[in-house]
Formats: sequence, structure tokens, C-alpha cells
Amino acid sequence: MKVLGSYEKARIYIEKHYEESEEAKRHRRKLNPGPIITISRETGTGAAKVCESLVEFLNRHAAEEYNDWAYFDRELMEKVMEDHNLPDHFRKYLSEEKPAKIDSWFGEMLGITPSKLLLLHKTSHTITKLAEYGNIILVGRGANIILDNTHRAFHIRLVAPINFRIENSMKLYEVDRKAAADFIKTEDEARKNYIWKYFHKNIEDPHLYHVTINTDLLGFTEISEMIGHCVMKRFPIFFTRSKIELPGIE
Repeated sequence: MKVLGSYEKARIYIEKHYEESEEAKRHRRKLNPGPIITISRETGTGAAKVCESLVEFLNRHAAEEYNDWAYFDRELMEKVMEDHNLPDHFRKYLSEEKPAKIDSWFGEMLGITPSKLLLLHKTSHTITKLAEYGNIILVGRGANIILDNTHRAFHIRLVAPINFRIENSMKLYEVDRKAAADFIKTEDEARKNYIWKYFHKNIEDPHLYHVTINTDLLGFTEISEMIGHCVMKRFPIFFTRSKIELPGIE
């Protein structure tokens, strides 16, 4: 049996809800969309591992027709490209949260660099479009703020001590300690600036999230199950109750 990776699952999700010919099924799902989970994270907290485990957990317990959970982070940027037919040279700007100010200014004047506000609009549109069907985990890009008024959304913030994040990044990217520390500093600053610049919010504000979790104190599987149980408790109609096994509850 082939085990699908996160990218393949994301592609299948998109094809199912936006390219399938069964119009009646799509319409029915759109009338009663599933939950949405957004994840904001400090760099090196292990968000990808949490998401992979969470997708598996939610799909195991999902009700019929709602077992198509997928998560989007870098894949989301690919979806933006597809949705709006952006040329390939725009791709790097979609993945850069903090471009060089002078290069960006000259680029916009010359019509080479896309306007950051235009890309923000397109990204926000894609996030909103994906949310129409639910059963998605959206990582980063201010998804929690964009979907702030969506009652089906559950917002998570992942944090961890710097030493844990450095060690985790060293293993993940196979770099030395200094390179990992520099990378974390740069990425964290970029994400913080992105949220402040475009949403006028402090990414570290706990009021923006339902739950903040320290990934250093819990295992990735344990974290995913904890989030999963919270989502099942909050949105029970989308899950098969007989499959839910809460610790200490008979």
C-alpha cells in the first residue's frame, strides 16, 4: 500500500474540491464545510511533523465524506501560482517574506517585481477559497487573521525554547549550529515583520490563538492528538464519535 506524502495529499484535496465533475457532491460539501485549523509557528518548532501526524489522526476519526484532511504551507504558494496564473519569476517573491527594500522598489518601478499588496491579496483569496470546503490545516501567511471571523476555524501557535529549535533545525536542514541559529533569527524576524506590516498585528500576541503549545515539552504525536481532540470536541458533527478514544473517558 502506497503511503502518500503531504504534497500528494494537498494535490488530491485541490483536485477533489476544485476539479472534480461531481457538481452535486461539491455543492453539498460547500453547504456544510468542515473545520479549519491554522498554525502559526516559531521557526524550528517541528510544525511539519505536527501537521503530518495531525492529518493522519483527523482522517482516522473523520465522518464519511470528511476524511480528506490535508495541510498547506509551501504547497499553498504553489496553489496561489495556479489560481492566478502568475509567471514563474514571481515564485521567489511568494516565498520571500522580507525582500530587499531597494531591489523591491526598483523592481516595482520597472514592472518586474509584483506588488507585495497584490500578492497578499492573491494569497488571502486562495486561503479563503480553500476554507470554503474545510478539512484543511493552513500554516503561516497570517491565515489565522484572514480567517479570524470564520467560526469553523481553530487557531494554534507553536513555540519552543531557542536551543530546542536550533537542535531541531540542525537535524532537519543538516547544518551547523551557527547556520541554524542565523536561519531561525532571520525567519522569525521575517514572519514577525510580515504580520505587522500587512495585518498590523503582533505575531506573538496570545489573543490571536485558541491554544499556544510548547513543542519542547510534548512529543509531536502527543501534540497532534491533543489538537485533534480539541477540534473533535469543538466540531463533533464532522467526526465519528464511536472512533473517538479520549484518555480516561469510557
